[in-house]
Amino acid sequence: MLLSHEVALQTAELLLKIKAVKLSPKAPFTWASGIQSPIYCDNRITLSFPEIRTFIRQQFGTAIREHFEGAEAIAGVATGGIAQGALVAQELGLPFSYVRSGKKEHGLSNQIEGRVEEGQRIVVVEDLISTGGSSLSAVAALREAGCLVTGMVAIFTYNLPVSIQKFKEANCELVTLSDYDVLIEKALATGYVNDDDLKVLNDFKNAF
Repeated sequence: MLLSHEVALQTAELLLKIKAVKLSPKAPFTWASGIQSPIYCDNRITLSFPEIRTFIRQQFGTAIREHFEGAEAIAGVATGGIAQGALVAQELGLPFSYVRSGKKEHGLSNQIEGRVEEGQRIVVVEDLISTGGSSLSAVAALREAGCLVTGMVAIFTYNLPVSIQKFKEANCELVTLSDYDVLIEKALATGYVNDDDLKVLNDFKNAF
């Protein structure tokens, strides 16, 4: 779910402004998974803009206070969610940890870096949700460690049907600052894309 439509439009405008999100319906991007996509999102860029970084941190704080009351700690998903998670943990005065994609092959073989406790109510922070697989792997690792994951917040989600189903199956509530549909709405309103591009963009999302 979105924090609010107003915040979603503001976030989409900011992401487009700094080119954290790029739309290219006629010349698709290739994701690391090999998927051909008319949209590419790199929210790490937001960290380079203090005002936008502050906006995101504050909206994450609002989302966690409104939807995940009683949160006792924040966990970021490596790598994009680490900085965002640390910022909102500081905003809320909560402990912070982060979750790797897998256990290290050296040292203590940790997958969770930082201190978490059994029964601790944790909110997970992500920068981006695509198919949801890596994000929910972090949730699974925290639950395996005995933590109570109350939900996840993210800057942006592609709103792919496959990810919506995965979050439902994992019983993990997701609250985002913006999403694919609002981004396209904003891009269309500002002339970033046209009506001809709209079918390509909609067909991409519905293919999943």
